[in-house]
Amino acid sequence: MDILGFLKNRASNVGVDMGDDALKMVCVSSNGAAAKLVAGGSKTRPENIKAGSVSWQRWAIEAITKLAESTKLKNRQVTVAIPASEVFIDHLKMPKTNNGDRTEDLLFSRIKHKLPFEASDAMIKYIPTEDDNVMVIATDREKIDRHLAIYEQANLRVKSIAVWPAALVNSYVNFFGRRKSDEEAVVMLLNIEPNYSNVVICRYTNLLFARTVPIGSKQLVGDEPIKRLVMELTACRRQFSSVYKRMEPERLIFLSGQTVDRDVCAQIAKLCEMPAQVGDCLAAVELDGCRNGVEIDRRRCQVNWATALGLSLS
Repeated sequence: MDILGFLKNRASNVGVDMGDDALKMVCVSSNGAAAKLVAGGSKTRPENIKAGSVSWQRWAIEAITKLAESTKLKNRQVTVAIPASEVFIDHLKMPKTNNGDRTEDLLFSRIKHKLPFEASDAMIKYIPTEDDNVMVIATDREKIDRHLAIYEQANLRVKSIAVWPAALVNSYVNFFGRRKSDEEAVVMLLNIEPNYSNVVICRYTNLLFARTVPIGSKQLVGDEPIKRLVMELTACRRQFSSVYKRMEPERLIFLSGQTVDRDVCAQIAKLCEMPAQVGDCLAAVELDGCRNGVEIDRRRCQVNWATALGLSLS
């Protein structure tokens, strides 16, 4: 099993996005030219169940089991992601060392005092980006074990635990980055969930920057919350520019599909003063010949599928 890693096999891979608000499971097959939706469904977490609690774990096991049965899921191997709220991300300069084995230790020494959990329990991965920079991703080992136990009890085999920024990059590259010019374009991806928003800056497949902002679609009512989100996005751009001196995001891409009002997206783009586009990942996937196993109504979909589809395309 690949922990905090990435897989290349893209044939009928199952992606599971178990966020704080909902569970989404989707199976996509890809031949390199087009992605087809084979199976998929979602379950919303009941409001009376707190995310991460023992009750939540029991609910998650039951929800995964029911989704696997109702969608007639044949492939029991899944690629999953730890929820954004349980992942710590930092951006650093790559340490200078002649011993590659020491790189992770040196990076860990720089972030351990910032971690929101016990450093002794941390599992980290680093991703070299560009200009001698590196993205460091850490999560609590105990939380990883808890997630693995959930999938095991739901009779699913986890073949990879990926990271949400890479999943969003996968969705962008596969659905909205198909032009030759996109391979060199630096873009900002904004994925607005109900209670938070995930921000990624990338150059095509190269993941450069990632951050979670505590403002989601439920809070984006009225001008003030929208302005606060724009301030957070401006702070992301400022931090990005301090790390990558010669780069600036040239386009804003919303990956939230139909879950966020387009007028809200337009207002955010206007205040950010950036060219923008709304990307509906679900609309970009072809339906397989048979709809059996697909519990998704694409015409009135209020579920954000960007992360789950990106995991399935890992």
